[in-house]
Amino acid sequence: MEIYLDNSATTKPYPEVVDKMVVALTNQYGNPSAIYKKGIEVEREIKEIRRNIARSLGAKETEIYFTSGGTECNNTIIRSVANLNKKTKKHIISTCIEHPSVLNTLKDLEEQGFEVTYLPVDSQGKISIDDLKNAIKDDTFLVSTMHVNNEIGAIQPIEEIGKYLKALKQKVYFHVDAVQSYAKIKFRPSKYNIDFMSVSGHKLHGPKGIGFMYVKENNRIKPLLTGGGQEIGVRSGTENVPGIYGLGKAVEILNQDLQGTIDKIKSLRDLLKKEIVENIDNVKINSPEDGVCHVLNVSFRGVKGEVLLHYLEQKEIYVSTGSACSSKKKGSHVLNAIGLSAEEIEGAIRFSLSDLNTEEEIREVVKALKESVSDLRMIIGRRR
Repeated sequence: MEIYLDNSATTKPYPEVVDKMVVALTNQYGNPSAIYKKGIEVEREIKEIRRNIARSLGAKETEIYFTSGGTECNNTIIRSVANLNKKTKKHIISTCIEHPSVLNTLKDLEEQGFEVTYLPVDSQGKISIDDLKNAIKDDTFLVSTMHVNNEIGAIQPIEEIGKYLKALKQKVYFHVDAVQSYAKIKFRPSKYNIDFMSVSGHKLHGPKGIGFMYVKENNRIKPLLTGGGQEIGVRSGTENVPGIYGLGKAVEILNQDLQGTIDKIKSLRDLLKKEIVENIDNVKINSPEDGVCHVLNVSFRGVKGEVLLHYLEQKEIYVSTGSACSSKKKGSHVLNAIGLSAEEIEGAIRFSLSDLNTEEEIREVVKALKESVSDLRMIIGRRR
């Protein structure tokens, strides 16, 4: 029996999502820019999907722009705001635990002459509002932070950040990477004073290669891609119709009972945590108590996480040692930032769940973990 617990890396598309995409590939395959019936019917469908996504956020449909995913969203937003402000302002604030699509973009901007302050996090993976306040300068124009950390599930205080930035006399734009929080936490960008937001479809049982940006009304955006002027001139290129259809169906399904889905995933995560702590000794829970519903990061001391991952893989259990975008690199910048020891970082495993998981699967995973950790510790003990 395959058990998939790496949903922060990607999710399995709902069957209805696949069916909807097939419609776009077989029947409704027209170009939405075409002025005849076959194009108009696709354009009409895309408008309805855009409207539904906006409704899920309490936003306007004109504030939603489709992209290829989270990385494009983050790049477009950060580079755009930087380019539009570079003549008068040079300072950006972010955090030290951002996704590589943010950190590497900021690094590139630093090479172009921008100054970036990377806020530290505490042992729970959260920034301090006081640190943020102290970092603000006269030429600060952007604060960019993820809502939920993809490795440990820490939730940043975006409501407090938004309120503080709104009260400032100077305009400081607020960008939130919501790739791991959209459809996992109920929130409204307008309530939190968010100017820009990034979301990726394949993190919420939609297809890969599709996502969307939220751009608050009246905020300017400088296109990363220019061409035919699609997406109201913000993102040129013929629309990824199958992707948009799939994303739209995933959003529709999740919002039928979002709170019920969140509660189910949280109960599975809590069960996993409880069973690990009760059945396996010498472990450290790295995810905060008040973290997001679907992520549980655990260090198994005396074991190499990568080896444990492959032990579990042999049993058709799929987990991660960290971010899919950095799991092939040594060490985790997130686990380093929260102060874990080298042994704890080396032995860390990230479990990330979805509503497709079951209690039976969780108990099977803990049984396999107990056996695998015991075997590995015994092998290591013999070698010593």
